[in-house]
Amino acid sequence: MFRTLIKTDDVVVGPRTYRVRYYEQETERGALRYAAEILLAPGDRIILDGDSLANLEARTARLVPATVYSRSLARVTAA
Repeated sequence: MFRTLIKTDDVVVGPRTYRVRYYEQETERGALRYAAEILLAPGDRIILDGDSLANLEARTARLVPATVYSRSLARVTAA
């Protein structure tokens, strides 16, 4: 079972732009699953998955900014 890169996109959060790679994979039962890989920093990735590309793109647009902002808040409160 191999993943196939089907699309790349960018998500802009404040002054930064994050690259998103969308993959498609066929399950053992023949259904299609989709995954999004977002590189926040070297060695720091977010991976999301879903049943449809449209839903995954919508989730990515919501979750990437929320993750970036929550991590920046965590750094401020930890300091």
